[in-house]
Amino acid sequence: MIHRYHDGTKHSFQRFARSLGYLDWASQPNPFRSFAGAPVTALSPRPDAPASPLGTILRHALGLTAWKQFRQSRWSLRANPSSGNLHPTEAYVIASAEQRATLSHYAPDQHALEQRCVFDATLPPDVALVALTSIHWREAWKYGERAFRYCQHDLGHAIAAIRFAASLAGWTARLLPEWSHTDISSLTGIDRDDDYAEAEREEAGCVVVVSRKSKVESAGSPVVSRESILDGVQRGQWSGRANQLSEDHVQWTFIDEIAEATRDPGRAGSNPPAPPNDSARPAPPAAIILQRRSAVAFDRHSSIHVDRAIAILAATMPDGAPFDALWWGARIHLALFVHRVDGLESGVYLLIREPESGDRLRSALRRDFLFEPASDRVPLLRLARSDCRSLARRLSCDQDIAADGFFSLGMIAEFDRSLDEYGPSFYRQLFWESGVVGQVLYLEAEAAGVRATGIGCFYDDPVHDVLGLTGHAFQSLYHFTIGVPVEDTRLTTEPGYSWE
Repeated sequence: MIHRYHDGTKHSFQRFARSLGYLDWASQPNPFRSFAGAPVTALSPRPDAPASPLGTILRHALGLTAWKQFRQSRWSLRANPSSGNLHPTEAYVIASAEQRATLSHYAPDQHALEQRCVFDATLPPDVALVALTSIHWREAWKYGERAFRYCQHDLGHAIAAIRFAASLAGWTARLLPEWSHTDISSLTGIDRDDDYAEAEREEAGCVVVVSRKSKVESAGSPVVSRESILDGVQRGQWSGRANQLSEDHVQWTFIDEIAEATRDPGRAGSNPPAPPNDSARPAPPAAIILQRRSAVAFDRHSSIHVDRAIAILAATMPDGAPFDALWWGARIHLALFVHRVDGLESGVYLLIREPESGDRLRSALRRDFLFEPASDRVPLLRLARSDCRSLARRLSCDQDIAADGFFSLGMIAEFDRSLDEYGPSFYRQLFWESGVVGQVLYLEAEAAGVRATGIGCFYDDPVHDVLGLTGHAFQSLYHFTIGVPVEDTRLTTEPGYSWE
């Protein structure tokens, strides 16, 4: 099923993956889920809320960062980026409240928690769970069958955003692989039919534990009893009904099939990562997180010095935050198309993020590539010298932005071997890792005074053909590009929240 879906949603020179082919504006989904009748609690740094680390974390991980307007159209931006700014990812927070625990939905438009359930359970102090889900319809409205891929990208961005935001509060974050998708559905209440009578359903994603770093350092991984929490929410007091996002829908059964085929049964006994070492990679400042934007065009002539470009690439290597939030080793490598990097020849390059799978990738690539070391700081290999601007543009669905910046890249996943090792559900995690890498690229670009953007539209197998890849051993999952942005001066910008 995974090969059938993955191949069936590839773009090619002859056809794009199935979608409506136009935007039905009348059915455009509401970007904000809400629960009518649920008690609302404001979060700091809102002036009407007490200070709390959790408020800081959610604000910098999932909150609004700006409002944009052009004529009569007005839309929000968030700290966690999303394909097409459609935001399929929803977040639920489980935390202690006096003598009981609460499950709440995070409402980014209000920067507040909507209380869904109060229940009896024990969570350690300075520990909370953040469960992430996806609303497939939000992405499918625009992208059709390929939307499942983009929902997984966005989950990866959100995981990385939570990990970085936790560092700002002196906390850390990591995935809990032992939570199955059935568990997550029960935990978040997305399996409660009455509460979603008319609303679009959500698909379980993952659970992230966030906790104060001192607790991890002194006592190892914080202990959270999955069984007691699940028992508690089953017996708890529930409130709120989900809103309907669109009146009309198109049913994309291919997405339903791949979702069913990749649901995670849980991974009891998975080895958690070592306690995080933030000294290896400091968290981006809050200002960088809040100013992150997706570029829509580059200026076509600016360049970046090789030292700065290598520093950006070095941040994607899988050591330290945010990669310590993941429970698996790196499976994503970067195929780069270098255009304007002072001190680095134009051409095609490969950044190997994990030596063992990188060796397998190198063996799978074209034999006429150079494989020349191109840096003493990162495992970067020069594959070919060439002006590859036209090639990068063509492979990324003929989008100029892939050719007009410093460099663009494709994220190449060790595909079949990963699925064989971890099972069908790891199809999702491969996209999560690409989203985590993408979030790093976004923030590193902002820190360098430039800008990045993710590219979900690319011609899949032509990318593989250029690299000499055959079969499903390796697959390109996500493209990215970095350069000097051209700002659209027609747009006006307002703060994400009125109290800022």
